[in-house]
Amino acid sequence: MVSTRQHPRDFPPPPTRKASSSPSPSTSSSNGATNRWVHTPSAAIIIWLVVSVPLVIWDAGYVLLRPHSMPGNKLHAPIWTPYALYGTIDYMYGWPALNARNGFTAAQTVLNLMECVGYIYYLWTVYRQGVSASGGRGQRKARTGHMWMLKTDKVVAGRTGATALLIAYSASLVTLSKTILYWLNEVFSGFDNIGHNDTITIILFWILPNGLWIVFPTYNAYVLGSEIVASLESAVPHQRARQSKSS
Repeated sequence: MVSTRQHPRDFPPPPTRKASSSPSPSTSSSNGATNRWVHTPSAAIIIWLVVSVPLVIWDAGYVLLRPHSMPGNKLHAPIWTPYALYGTIDYMYGWPALNARNGFTAAQTVLNLMECVGYIYYLWTVYRQGVSASGGRGQRKARTGHMWMLKTDKVVAGRTGATALLIAYSASLVTLSKTILYWLNEVFSGFDNIGHNDTITIILFWILPNGLWIVFPTYNAYVLGSEIVASLESAVPHQRARQSKSS
């Protein structure tokens, strides 16, 4: 028994298994610079942000500069002329709420600007750090002007892409929940600020424009959230593999 312990092993140890060379759905292909995880921005989300962010900043300027931005004051025309009508439809934007020192609209506007910072960071990251994907994911292709953001399939790799994805998802949830809160404020106040309008006016000038900030953030949160879930799901086997090696 003692002598057998001194003999070499009869069978060599099994060879270590090499990592698969095929990329997972959330990593770049082998012809890219790395095999890192990538975020694939949605063209629909980018278009919505390019359109909505300037509108929100314009709206924030009106709210935070009241009463100077309101009708009859020096900053009203021509930048905020449309609010002369909207302030009579939604009193939260008109004189009744301002005279009552209702701070809900201004408080919501501050959150709007915080969301815009997140959205602008996302757009800037996609534009500056994104690479066009042609054929395999992550294959580099030269950018051709600003329309590259709206038309070309693109990816943002690594931690930069993951951070941009998380910020855009979080901002979309805040936009959605805050808009729903704005609607619920009207419901539970007995439509105190819009109840004086007829049905057609409410639908055309309140429900439809404000509803866009429910529909699109819901879509954005779903698309971005699905990508986060898929990434976490695909990362579970790798985490288990690391834990088994360390043990």
